[in-house]
Parts: sequence; C-alpha cells; structure tokens
Amino acid sequence: MNLSTHRPVAVNTRLKTHQATVLIHLLLCLLIFYSLYYMIGSVCFGAFRLDHFDGLIPFDFKTEPAESNSKYLVNLLSLELTYFCSGLLFAAVVRRRVWDYALTVTLLHILITSLVMLEFPMVWQWWLALGSGLFLMICNGQLIAYFTCQSEQSYPSFSSY
Repeated sequence: MNLSTHRPVAVNTRLKTHQATVLIHLLLCLLIFYSLYYMIGSVCFGAFRLDHFDGLIPFDFKTEPAESNSKYLVNLLSLELTYFCSGLLFAAVVRRRVWDYALTVTLLHILITSLVMLEFPMVWQWWLALGSGLFLMICNGQLIAYFTCQSEQSYPSFSSY
C-alpha cells in the first residue's frame, strides 16, 4: 500500500478542521464583541442619564465630537471599554493569536459600520478612538493569553514574536 496517496486526504482533513475552528472562534469573537458593546453602551447610557438608547451605538461615528456632548462621550467610553474587555475575553476563547482575531474583528466592524451607516467613516476622532481601542485589545488579550497559557508546551514564547 502506498502511503503517499493517503497523505493529501489527511492533510486536507486537518486543514478543513483548522478552518472550521478558526471560523467558529471568529464568530464567537464577533458575538462577544457586539454583546459587550451593547451591554456596556446601555450601562453608559444609564450612567449619563440620556433619554434615548440608540441601537446604532456601535456604528455611530456621526455624533459631533465634543466634550460637552454626552452622547459622544457615551459612544467614546463604550467603544474603549468594549475593546478593553473584548481583548480579555478573546484570550479565553482563542488562547493564542489574539492580535489576529482583534484585527479581523476590527476590520469586520469597520465594514459593518460602513454598511449600517451607508457611509465610510471619515471622522478622524473615530479612527483615533478605534485605533487606541484596538491597541488596548491586542495588548490586554495577548498578555492574558501569554500568562494563562504559558505552561502549555505548544504556546510560543515572546522570542518567537
């Protein structure tokens, strides 16, 4: 029996299993991200005592950026807290390469935001907040993943980054 004819099937099966795992992790990360966004947003709306909870909170980049604008502050605080907390939870789900999932979720968020608002975000304050939130998500998630999975043999050390 020739073993070389059976290798592609085994590699192909492993590849499909890996792709399915990545897709499931990505869907879980998106679910975590938007669930957290709405939960944190509703708490912030209540804390700032705003009259109307806006269901578009994760996608709203059109609110006038000003310190005196409570809705803008709620949007900003919700975004930053969501990114901070998401990184911690992503580490629990994916256990490695949190940066990859954080970046992918952020790119999908930009795409979904553009589709929901029917406009590409051009507000520099929104991009600055998004970038700083992404930085927080990656740093928190990678640190948590590193320290919780450090005992695993298969987890890469800092030297491999």
